[in-house]
Amino acid sequence: MQTKFTIEQIHNQHGKQAVDLILPIQQIEFNVPVTLEAQPDLLNIDEFYYRDGGAFWGAFHHGELVGTIALLNIGHNSGAIRKMFVKKEYRGKENGIAQSLLDTLFAYCADKRIHHIYLGTVDALKAAQRFYEKNGFTRVEVNLLPSYFPRMAVDHIFYQFSCSEK
Repeated sequence: MQTKFTIEQIHNQHGKQAVDLILPIQQIEFNVPVTLEAQPDLLNIDEFYYRDGGAFWGAFHHGELVGTIALLNIGHNSGAIRKMFVKKEYRGKENGIAQSLLDTLFAYCADKRIHHIYLGTVDALKAAQRFYEKNGFTRVEVNLLPSYFPRMAVDHIFYQFSCSEK
């Protein structure tokens, strides 16, 4: 049975919920060596994402934040996906939360004329890599990323997507 959820843009008032969702997935579930201090965007969502024309969305189930995705507008008609996480109990095609979050981001990109999307991830997130590839993202070597792509220190696998392909 599919979980009923809503997707809404989230802002600073949702910061604690975002931290409480994202950090345990990163640190405990996938053992990614990243701290909250290394992710100041979670402490000021409005300034970091919305200031330059990006956005941050959350999937809510009965008021609980169960998934996130963010787009950082990096100029050059390009964006960087950040903070794509879904709580373990809500993952899977049957719930469709990750797909709905990504589709929301794609629609936003089309509306804002963002033609190229990039993202970085880590080796441990194999299911995420399969999900991106299923959605048309292609893996790219780090030296082929544009100079304006803001790399996260922990990321070592990178993907690109042309919105004209969707």
